[in-house]
Amino acid sequence: MGLRIKYHPILGEDLRKDMISIEVDGRAIPAYEGEPIAAALIASDIKTLRKTKRIGEPRSLFCARGVCTDCVMTVNGTPNIRTCITPVEKDMKIEKQEGLGNWGEEPK
Repeated sequence: MGLRIKYHPILGEDLRKDMISIEVDGRAIPAYEGEPIAAALIASDIKTLRKTKRIGEPRSLFCARGVCTDCVMTVNGTPNIRTCITPVEKDMKIEKQEGLGNWGEEPK
């Protein structure tokens, strides 16, 4: 976990305790329950979170406050989830998103 901040000059000591595992593109990575998904991914050196619709350019964390859509991924089958503001939960399955994501079949 080399990319995690252990002490912040304003927020103080790192008080996170419950380390869990989440699945990202079929691979288990460690994460702290309750931290933003994007924080866990960046800490595990996963930088590309999605690719753009038109030309497939990689995107990552940009605003880190839920305003833009650069960090959207498919979380538990739902596309376009902003990972910078969505907390990690047990048994999450996260996938890198291509374009607008796969919304599944149209209802009949």
